[in-house]
Amino acid sequence: MGLLDKLKNKTQRAKGRAKERAGRESRDPYLEAEGRKDRTAGGAKQAGEKAKDPVREIKRTTNR
Repeated sequence: MGLLDKLKNKTQRAKGRAKERAGRESRDPYLEAEGRKDRTAGGAKQAGEKAKDPVREIKRTTNR
């Protein structure tokens, strides 16, 4: 499940960057802000997934 979550987070960050860029080009501050929100949310989720990795690795090595 971790790989799929990481992929979703990266996709959300990319979508946010695209919205932010489109908002800047069209001079739409609401679209730009929405893109920034998507980008930061994806980044925060990605950080959470990265924090889970060492815990998963410890569990995997101790069960052997």
